[in-house]
Amino acid sequence: MGRVAIAVLEEASFADIVATLKRYAVGAVTVIDVGRRPVGVVSEDDLLLKEIGPALPSASIFESRRQRREHDKVAGVRAAQLMTSPAITVTPETSVRDAARVMHGRRVAQLPVVDPVTGRIVGTLHRRDVLRIFTRPAAELAAEVEAALPDPEAISVEVAQGVVTLRGHAPRRSEVLALAETIRAIEGVVDVTCEVAAEEDEPIVVPPLL
Repeated sequence: MGRVAIAVLEEASFADIVATLKRYAVGAVTVIDVGRRPVGVVSEDDLLLKEIGPALPSASIFESRRQRREHDKVAGVRAAQLMTSPAITVTPETSVRDAARVMHGRRVAQLPVVDPVTGRIVGTLHRRDVLRIFTRPAAELAAEVEAALPDPEAISVEVAQGVVTLRGHAPRRSEVLALAETIRAIEGVVDVTCEVAAEEDEPIVVPPLL
């Protein structure tokens, strides 16, 4: 994660938020309370509503919750009025894979990182930080892969541009499949080419007819 916690207080002005986005070259900023706990996020999209506000349909009792929130943001001048809440957060212990899932699932480009005990912001995780895991040195990645092998003497490891190639032999086919999935789950592995031969074919268990 980035050690700089990119955040503004709830009372930060529209201009303060724009200046923060420009200063750190980011598309969103975390909004925190006086105790440094994230309470929301203001994105460039939230700020753009101020510009397109006059083109939005007039407020009515039939408007959706989203439309009502957009009208509130158009009228807002402080971070607390402009933010989307609650803030989606992770902790320093969150795996890169889980953080990537959150980013993809919630369509966000960055996440505030909070202390799991105090809830205070301690940094910011950007997409570029997540993608950096795929630039791990080959020797470092190979060492972690080798540590996960059940029998290092029976299986060799080759790493090239994040792709792990396994060669050798294992007692059963199920073990080969399980090994490939274990290696694929290691952070920084782009793909796995498994050329490990199974010494025995396991019998196929046919479930009983109901």
